[in-house]
Amino acid sequence: MKSSPYVAGLTIVLLSTIALSTAGLMARLVSLDSATILVWRGLAGGAALFLFFLIISRGRKLHELARLGWPGVAISVISATGMVLFIAALLQTSVAHVSIIFATCPFVSAGLGFLLLGERPGRSAVAASVVAVGGVAVMVGTGEAGSLFGDFLALGMTVCVALMTVLMRRYPDQPVLPSAGLAAFLSALAALPFASPFSASLEDVAIVSFFGISGFALGIGLLLHGARLLPPVETALIGALDAPLAPLWVWLFLGESLDEATVIGGSVVMAAVLFHVLWDLRRRQAVAEANVG
Repeated sequence: MKSSPYVAGLTIVLLSTIALSTAGLMARLVSLDSATILVWRGLAGGAALFLFFLIISRGRKLHELARLGWPGVAISVISATGMVLFIAALLQTSVAHVSIIFATCPFVSAGLGFLLLGERPGRSAVAASVVAVGGVAVMVGTGEAGSLFGDFLALGMTVCVALMTVLMRRYPDQPVLPSAGLAAFLSALAALPFASPFSASLEDVAIVSFFGISGFALGIGLLLHGARLLPPVETALIGALDAPLAPLWVWLFLGESLDEATVIGGSVVMAAVLFHVLWDLRRRQAVAEANVG
C-alpha cells in the first residue's frame, strides 16, 4: 500500500472518531431517552447526508443510488444495526461493560479481515490494540455490574462495527454518502417504536439535530470512506480513541472533572495509537526508500 492513501485513511478515520465521540456531550445537553435521541439524530443526519449527496452530484451521479447493490445495502443495514445495538446495550448493561467489550473491536476486525480479505494484521497494530484494551479497562474499571444480555448486545454491536469496516475495505467502490444516509434513516426507523419523538422540546430537538449533522452524519460518512483505505484492525484501533475523547469533550464544555483513572487510562489509549501510527509511518517510509534505492 502506498503511503499517501494510508495517511489519508488515518486522517479521515481520526476525524471520524473525533466527530462521533461528541455523542456523549450531546446526551448530556438534552433530557431525552436514548431511543428518541436515536430517532432525531438519525433523521437529521440522514437528511444532511442525502442533501449533501444531491448538492455535489447536481443530478449527474444519481445513478450511484442504483449502484448500492447488495454490498451497499448490507453495509447500511449492518451499520444501522450496530447503532441500535449500542443504544440497547447501554440500557441493559453498564457503560463500563460496553466500553470494555467494544475495545476488543480491533481483534474482531483483525479476525474478520483475515477470514474475509486474507489480510494478516501487523504485529504493531495487534500490540497497540492490546495496550489500548488495557487503557480502556483502567478508565472504566470492572466493578460495575452488568447483565449477560446487555453484554451480548454490546458484543453484537462490536461485531457489526468490525464487519462494516471489513465490507467497506472489500467493496471500496460503494458510494459512501448514500450508504451512510440509508444507515442513519434505518437506525431512526428501528428506534421509532421505542421513542417519543413528539414529546421532545424544540430546544432538545435542535441540539440533537445539530449534533446529528455535525457529529453523526460527518462521522459516519468519514468512517465509511476512511475504512476503504486502511486495514480493518487499524480502523478499529483508531476508533478506540472514542473512549478517552468522549469524557474529554464533557470536561472541556461542561466542566465535569476527570478522575485519575480516566486520565491515566485515556493517556494509555492515546499513547498506544500514537506509537503505532508513528512506528508504521516510519516503517512504510523505510520500505519506500529501500524500493527507490
